[in-house]
Formats: sequence, structure tokens, C-alpha cells
Amino acid sequence: MRRKGLTLIELLVVISVISLLTAVLMPVLAMTRRRGKTLLCLSNLRQLAIAAHLYADNNDGYYPIAYMYKADYPVTTSYAWDFITIKNWSKSEEKVIPGLLWQGRTIEEIHQCPSFKGTHNWFKDPYTGYNYNTSYIGHGQGESIETPAKVEQVIRPSNCALFGDGGYASGANKFMRAPWPNPGDSAFNSRYAGTQDYRHLGATNVAYCDGGARSVRKLYTETDKWSKDKIAKGTGFLSPDNSAYDLK
Repeated sequence: MRRKGLTLIELLVVISVISLLTAVLMPVLAMTRRRGKTLLCLSNLRQLAIAAHLYADNNDGYYPIAYMYKADYPVTTSYAWDFITIKNWSKSEEKVIPGLLWQGRTIEEIHQCPSFKGTHNWFKDPYTGYNYNTSYIGHGQGESIETPAKVEQVIRPSNCALFGDGGYASGANKFMRAPWPNPGDSAFNSRYAGTQDYRHLGATNVAYCDGGARSVRKLYTETDKWSKDKIAKGTGFLSPDNSAYDLK
């Protein structure tokens, strides 16, 4: 018996069905990938929080300082919570090693948020995407308060942001800022540069001082007038006041 093949009409129907199924499935697959990136990001942030507490355990309860500098010509060292940059000016050599948070360990890729597509803007950081509560926790050289906070000072650890999805108009942002002046960084003016990036399906991921991490959808842009006008679309603060950053 002769086998009957598909007619032109039947073939067109099959192609139409496949095209329809593809059109339906593609958005679903895209959403699944984005949700997967959100989960990976939350995992990264939890690991950063764990590392911060391990650091504190080995340093009299102090969190790592956000940033500081050391000059011993011809070598300058720029210390930061995530990476340390060492530059030898006489040899025009520069290298980046794991920062204070890692106490010499070689965990670096964890700093790359899977949904962050921008470039670094701090020396030659190899990975980027996350920021550290500099206003109340890390502080740093030249801040109103330079010494980092101690774990025991955090009264509400489940509500005090430690790390999060950083980002502002110029791309990367590794120093998280509260929206209003406070004793820790009262002289800091560019608060728009310390915002959170709501890049995960309209949410931003945050790790808290209790070690937990969760997605936050509420975005606030309340801050001083000079900074408010410079806040990039899709970025903002975790609270209208400093309550999401404060130790109390």
C-alpha cells in the first residue's frame, strides 16, 4: 500500500501549531530564567552575610570596614569590603585580590549578581553587582564615623540591611547609603549613588544582619532635594527614612 504524505494545508497547520506553542512557551521560559537568577542572587547574598559574621567572629565582633587606603610609595593599597586593589606606580602594575570580607580566601565570583549587566566603576573590580551598608555598618576612612559597627550593636538584625543589589545611574554601586544624613555619614552628599537596583522582576534583593535574604518590592525615592533629582529609574531606597539601614 502507498503511504499517504502530508498535504500542503496539513503541513501549514502543523507549522502554525508549532509557532503558536513557541510563542506561548518563550515568555514562560524567559520568566523561569529570570526567577532562577533571582534565587541565585539571594543565595549569593546569604553567603555574603555568612562571611560577614565569620569575619566578625575573628575580629572582636566588628564587621569589615567598607573602605580604607594605605600609601607606602611606590605602592598604594585600596582596601574595600569586597576587593583589595594594590598598585605599584614605579612598575605600572596593578592587581586585585579578595577583599576584607574574605580574610584572604579566594571567593570572588559570588560578587557577580546574575542579573546585573553593567560595568564596574571602582578600580578594576572583576565582579560587581552588590553593595554594603556603609552608612551604618561598614563606615570607612573619611566618614563621619570611620570604625565599623559591631554585631552586638544591631538591635533589629532582621530589619537592618547588610548587603543588597546595588546600582545607580553610572552603573555599579558597592557602597549602600541611607536616604538621609545620619551620624555615620552626615557629610556625604551623593545619596543617589548609594541606591538599590530593583532589577529582579521589579524587586531588589537584600541580605540582613540576621543572615536572612529576601526580595523587596517597595521602592522609595525620598531623600534630600539635590540627590532626589539624580536617582535613576528603577533604583531607590529600601525605606522612606533610615529605618531599613539603622542599627536600632
